[in-house]
Amino acid sequence: MRPTVCGVTTSSPAGDPTPPPAAGTATPPRRTARRGGSLGRTLSSVLLVVVTVVLVLFVLFNTQTVRVSLVFGVVDLPLVLALLAAAVLGALIVALLSIRARRRER
Repeated sequence: MRPTVCGVTTSSPAGDPTPPPAAGTATPPRRTARRGGSLGRTLSSVLLVVVTVVLVLFVLFNTQTVRVSLVFGVVDLPLVLALLAAAVLGALIVALLSIRARRRER
């Protein structure tokens, strides 16, 4: 039995905007849904949880204060902040160099 929407018999799902094929024409094969989507989401979620736990443990174990010598002075910071600042600066340098390399390719 075909589904009905508002009393009208349809041959396509309710959200499908394409009209049904005319009589006597061949119907194109429908694409099947990929099954890897839920596995990918699960792996991403697990990876996100693992990275979050590692980062929280990293912060908890690196709370001691260190002295950082800068060009304009000396600052006492928690070790985690010093490492985070170094990582952010390193990522910024890599991003700027990759943008520069892409512009040279043009």
